[in-house]
Amino acid sequence: MNTGAPWPSVREAWPRVLGIQTKLHRWAVDDGDRRFDDLFGLVTDPAFLRVAWERVRRNRGARTAGVDGLTARYITHVRGEEQFLADLRADLRAGRFAPLAVRERMIPKSGGRLRRLGIPTVRDRVVQAALKLVLEPIFEADFHPCSYGFRPKRRALDAIAEIQYLGTRSYESVLEADIEACFDMIDHTALLDRVRHRVGDKRVLRLIKAFLKSGLMTVDGTELGTITGTPQGGILSPLLANIALSTLDEKFARDWEESMSTVARRHTRRRNGLGTWRLVRYADDFVVMVAGTRVNAEQLRAEVAATLAPIGLRLSDAKTRVIHIDEGLDFLGFRIQRKRKRGQAKRYVYTYPSKKAVMAIKAKVRALTHRSAFPTLAALLSRVNSTLRGWAAYFQHGVSKRTFSAVGVFAWRRVVRWVRKRHRRASWARLLRRYLPGWMPTDEGITLFNPVMVPVSRYRYRGAKIPNPWTATVTAA
Repeated sequence: MNTGAPWPSVREAWPRVLGIQTKLHRWAVDDGDRRFDDLFGLVTDPAFLRVAWERVRRNRGARTAGVDGLTARYITHVRGEEQFLADLRADLRAGRFAPLAVRERMIPKSGGRLRRLGIPTVRDRVVQAALKLVLEPIFEADFHPCSYGFRPKRRALDAIAEIQYLGTRSYESVLEADIEACFDMIDHTALLDRVRHRVGDKRVLRLIKAFLKSGLMTVDGTELGTITGTPQGGILSPLLANIALSTLDEKFARDWEESMSTVARRHTRRRNGLGTWRLVRYADDFVVMVAGTRVNAEQLRAEVAATLAPIGLRLSDAKTRVIHIDEGLDFLGFRIQRKRKRGQAKRYVYTYPSKKAVMAIKAKVRALTHRSAFPTLAALLSRVNSTLRGWAAYFQHGVSKRTFSAVGVFAWRRVVRWVRKRHRRASWARLLRRYLPGWMPTDEGITLFNPVMVPVSRYRYRGAKIPNPWTATVTAA
């Protein structure tokens, strides 16, 4: 290899990557039993490595280092991107590459619990991103429409719209399921067996296994082995989790095709008291919508548990339950519940921000408006506005106006409180002139964002007709 040869730019590399991905996807769709035997060359292809590096460099976690202490910024400004990629490619092709342990980072969850993230080194992230570029179009050919999480062109709002759609069509009983420590408990042997169904390249399989077995460096510096699971935080982990959990999708797809795929079959089952059901899954969060009785939904619980057992997963007894759509459920931040429309006898399935989501945004605003968090009001407003805009953009497709108003009032009070504490000796008249023109906190041309200004509209239900990047016409960038 000529290491002195110039690497392609992202603009040059991306059309090549997209073209090859499109071919891989088409071949996988045309032959459901095809095993791909020569993929390692694509993983080490300069175009794939360049695009992989660009994704790692632009990722929000690029500033976070792994166990080697190196960040993407260091590689860009000190080591040099092309030298880094050339060395990485040479190590991969020579068989010298070996992933390092991921760095443990504990993230707070609700109820005082902690969630473990595993942060790979930048070098390992680039290889994982290249693997994902190669493997994702192949496995997307096998994934089912009921899965929405961490898949291209699919969003959490699609899963919410699916639940709302089914809830208005007699799917009133809901099995609300929770998998215990999904990313930590996936069985490596079962996962690799599912990968082997499509991948025959032993070098690629060895790479995937090496990442699964790379180990964990704890906060106190102890290195632990990883005999199960895939680190939550790795670029490749969501794809591997979807490959493992697709066994659940396949079970429900078989049920549907064998006994529920026609209107006549569904009517017959309901007359016989059997019920019908549909799965809606977003990564390891899923619900089963049941058109039938509560007993039908309870029976599915055992079937789901039996399906998950071979891949090393089990349902949480405390968090898995059967409810009615009229009771309401929380899913992906939304509260989904059927209610009677005011002034009418007819009932509709509504979606609106859950109490947990409202508490979360208030906690973020409260943390941001701590007295010492920002040096100026302009800096504070910039950060608060960004947080509020992102939150409102996600929930704008629900019944959210009243909630937006309440959150806006809360943010206003917190910011005004911050201003008052920063300027204890200033009179209200002075504060109004300087920081609160029209009673809206403003500084350096930045005004506090009011979520109530975000227009609320219903999300367009897309069903099973969601395209992926490789089914559309490919045009050169």
